Amino acid sequence: MDGLASTGVDWRVAAFPVAYPAAIAEMQSRIAAVRAGTGAECVWLLEHPPLYTAGTSARPADLLVSDRFPTHDAGRGGKWTYHGPGQRVAYVMLDLDRRHGSVAARDLHAYVNGLERWLIATLATFGIRGEIRCGRVGVWVADPATGRDAKIAAIGVRVTRWVSWHGISLNVNPTLDHFDGIIPCGIADHGVTSLHARGARVSMNEVDLALSATWQQIFE
Repeated sequence: MDGLASTGVDWRVAAFPVAYPAAIAEMQSRIAAVRAGTGAECVWLLEHPPLYTAGTSARPADLLVSDRFPTHDAGRGGKWTYHGPGQRVAYVMLDLDRRHGSVAARDLHAYVNGLERWLIATLATFGIRGEIRCGRVGVWVADPATGRDAKIAAIGVRVTRWVSWHGISLNVNPTLDHFDGIIPCGIADHGVTSLHARGARVSMNEVDLALSATWQQIFE
C-alpha cells in the first residue's frame, strides 16, 4: 500500500476481515519462509470478525460469555483477548536472530518493549498519551478527570525458532461492549477504550500510516 514502510519488510493490508484460522495458517507459512530464507519479513495489518482468543495462560473463568462469539486457542502468550471490526491488528513476523533498529537480536524483552514503544509513538501521533504499567501487559491511557486506567492496545506474541508471529491490536473504533464477554488479559479492575472514545476520530488508513511512520523510528 502506498505510503507504508517497505524497507526490507513486506507490509500487507487486508481489504476485508480475515477469519482467525486463515490468519494462523498464513502466519505459519510466512514464518517458515522467513526462517528458511525464502520469504521476506512481514507486518500484516488486518481486522478480524468478532471473536475471542485464548493465550497460553488463559483461564476458563475469564471467558464470561462462552456463546457470544467464536473462541480460538491462539498459541500466543497472554490470556483472553477480543478481536473485531474497528480494531487494527498487526501481525509482526520478524527474524529476531538479527537486530532491528533499536531492538537487539535474540532479546524477547527488547522485542516486546519495541512493540510497546511502537504503539505509544503511534498514539502520540493522534495526541493520546499511551503508557505501560508494571505487571500489566499492553498499553494504557489514563482518564484525565478520574485517573482511571483503560487499555487501548494489547500485545501477544509467539516466537518460533527466533521468528516472531502474532503481535499487537490497537482499538481504533471497535464496539467496546464486545469486550464484556471476557476479562481482557485477565485484568478485571480496569476497562478498555479506543482512539475514537478518546476523541481521536481517525480512519483506519490514518492509523496504518501512523503505524508505518513510527515503525521506522523503532525498528529501522
